[in-house]
Amino acid sequence: MDTSYQLQWATKTDYDDLADVMFEAVRSGPSKYTDRQRERWVPHRRSGEEWDARLDRQMIVLARSVTVIAGFMSLEPNGYIDFAYIRPSAQGTGLFRQLYTWIEQRSLERGDGKLWVHASLMAQPAFAAMGFSIVEHQTVEIDGESFDRAEMQKVFAIPK
Repeated sequence: MDTSYQLQWATKTDYDDLADVMFEAVRSGPSKYTDRQRERWVPHRRSGEEWDARLDRQMIVLARSVTVIAGFMSLEPNGYIDFAYIRPSAQGTGLFRQLYTWIEQRSLERGDGKLWVHASLMAQPAFAAMGFSIVEHQTVEIDGESFDRAEMQKVFAIPK
């Protein structure tokens, strides 16, 4: 995959492509979860009014290569990073850091005191590299399968 990306804020017309990125990242990418867990986590490609409404309330930065959207990250109004997905072919290219830099900059511009996330086992090292620390290890259940994750946060020193 091309490793030069154009970062931009997503619009509603990108939502279907974002669903493809999420599906491919969870179901086809490297994972510390079993195939059964991954099928429960993302049983199908997201779409419809509920998906659109969830994305509508967030700021979403995406990375576009020449051919596809390679990854995206989203920020809710309360400093919560809801989505952070990179296509398997773009993992290890520094794309996570690029997307995160945009999210952190917007968060700082808004005056957020912290960013926080529920990070999967795969995402925890990437968030830790951005300065996040684990607040709490958690196990959640989705459709009869248990998933380990961590609530992580990065607190900003706000200048006075």
